[in-house]
Amino acid sequence: MGEEKKQEKEKQPEVQGKEVAYEQLEDKFLRLGAEFENYKKRARKEREDLIKYSSEVFILELLQIVDNFERAFQAADQTQDFKALHQGVEMILKQVQEFLKEKGVKKIEAVGQPFDPHKHEAMEFAVCEDKPADTVVEELQPGYELNGKIIRPARVKVSKKSLAAE
Repeated sequence: MGEEKKQEKEKQPEVQGKEVAYEQLEDKFLRLGAEFENYKKRARKEREDLIKYSSEVFILELLQIVDNFERAFQAADQTQDFKALHQGVEMILKQVQEFLKEKGVKKIEAVGQPFDPHKHEAMEFAVCEDKPADTVVEELQPGYELNGKIIRPARVKVSKKSLAAE
């Protein structure tokens, strides 16, 4: 019996060391879990802020165009000059087109092109003997792509051959 107590006393410091190591590992694990939760909350908040404020620069640039529209209408009210108003609105349209171009927006070429259902939405058909069938003969509403992705197809009138020609 004395030998068993001696062995227990020898094991006791070893067990105590393992308990301390276990407690340290458990503490480290709990801290890492808390840090990870804080990271997830911080990342979620940053993502929400990014979405919430991502359009800020876009809006600021767009507000310059709105300011120009307001100035054009004020000038038109004061002068009653249709030609000046027309020129002002034309300048603003060019500004809008340049703004869209800078943002990666490109107008889809439609008239004279073969009908492409990915780029064009056929609104009407017209018998055109002088055009090949399935050719866009008129653009009813322009289409646009953003950085190569179609964001709005062009609404078009498409040629077809007459039934007699078939």
